[in-house]
Amino acid sequence: MPDKTDHRPPRAGVGEKETLVEFLDYLRRAMVSNIEGAPEPQARTAGVPSGTSVLGLVKHLDHVERFYFLGEDVSDWSATFRPTSEDTIDAVVASYKEAVSQANVIIDACGDLSQPAPRSARPQAAPTMRWILVHMIEETGRHAGHADILREQIDGTTGR
Repeated sequence: MPDKTDHRPPRAGVGEKETLVEFLDYLRRAMVSNIEGAPEPQARTAGVPSGTSVLGLVKHLDHVERFYFLGEDVSDWSATFRPTSEDTIDAVVASYKEAVSQANVIIDACGDLSQPAPRSARPQAAPTMRWILVHMIEETGRHAGHADILREQIDGTTGR
C-alpha cells in the first residue's frame, strides 16, 4: 500500500481497472490514516452502542480483503469487528497492509474484469473481479467514513 499521503485518484487518462484500483487504494489509505497514531485503548474502545471501534473496522477490512481477493474463509463475520486483547494497532495495521499488498498482486494479474475472481471462499460461483472491486470500494468507503467519526470522537483527529 502506498504511503498515507493524500494522493487522490486520477480524473482522466487511465482505464477502468486503474480507476477502480486507484479509488480503492485511496480509501485503503484513508482507513490506515484513521488508526495510525490513535491512542490505546481508545482505538479499540467502542464509540457507538453497536460496539464498533476504529481498530475493529480495520480488522474487519483485513478479513474482507482476504476473503474476496485471497480466498480465505471467514466463519464468523461479526467476530471480525471485535479486536481481541492480542490485537495491537501495529499488528492489525501490518496485517491489513499485507492483505492489501497480496490483493493488489491478484488484481494486477487480472487481465479481464468480467472474469470470475481467481480465488473464492464462496461455495457458489465467484463474482467477477469488476464486482469485487466495486464492492470493495463501497465497503471500504463506508467503513472509512465510520472510522473518520470514531477517530474524531477519540482525539479530535479528522480524516480526509
